[in-house]
Amino acid sequence: MTDYARLLTEQRNPKSINIDKKTIPQILDIINSEDTSVADAVSRAKPSIVKAIEIIISALSKGGRLFFIGAGTSGRLGVMEAAECPPTFNTNPKLIQAIIAGGKGAVWHSIEGAEDNLKDGKLQISKHHIKLQDVVVGIAASSVTPFVMGALAYAKMIGCHTIFITCAKLRGKVADITIAPLTGPEVITGSTRMKAGTATKMVLNMLTTASMIKLGKVYQNLMIDLQPKSRKLRERAIRIIMVLAKTNRRSAVSYLRRAKNRVRDAIIMAIKDSKDKAVT
Repeated sequence: MTDYARLLTEQRNPKSINIDKKTIPQILDIINSEDTSVADAVSRAKPSIVKAIEIIISALSKGGRLFFIGAGTSGRLGVMEAAECPPTFNTNPKLIQAIIAGGKGAVWHSIEGAEDNLKDGKLQISKHHIKLQDVVVGIAASSVTPFVMGALAYAKMIGCHTIFITCAKLRGKVADITIAPLTGPEVITGSTRMKAGTATKMVLNMLTTASMIKLGKVYQNLMIDLQPKSRKLRERAIRIIMVLAKTNRRSAVSYLRRAKNRVRDAIIMAIKDSKDKAVT
């Protein structure tokens, strides 16, 4: 039986003991002051984050997939991270996936009891037919979520790589690599959607972004594989082509159309044409 009272994320924050008596500006000052510590906590976890990224890069380059699994806020952060990768880096939706306790409905509505189902964690990850090359990232701010523990245990049994993101101190090893930005007690006791959630989002950003950069999805600091499916993204794609191919807007639009909206191909076409003209 877990002694939840001893968890770091369940401790009371002495800086916010009387927050209910504060004015609105004072409440915001307390929240903002506590939030400033998050980046430092993530920075201290950098060695583990580096190792995790190296594992992810290796796995994806060999045909593996990346799974994020969590419950509540942690699960929703995983869903958001996975959903952002296809439009940003033009990845196959199956390459980076998210599993949340309670299923898709839990993204929009709280199904908190789903996090306590250890067997369902194993079941849900098994439904995705994970294999040795895959990487499973469990996310649990408190470090004890049964749903996540069940999924990680199954992944370890299969033999694929496992990574655990938590904001609490661990007493044992539950994954190959543990990333633990210790953000401390929350402003509202136990509300891990706050500092812990922010730290988790920062770590997830690092895992996916650094991995995609090293896998060639970014040139300089430009997303050359983005999917221009909205007006904003189309305009961004055109600017990227203009910058990298050193061409004007009209030509960039033409190349993007000829490349069937594949930004990388449009850039290559534009640069090749420019070189051919220079030779002649």
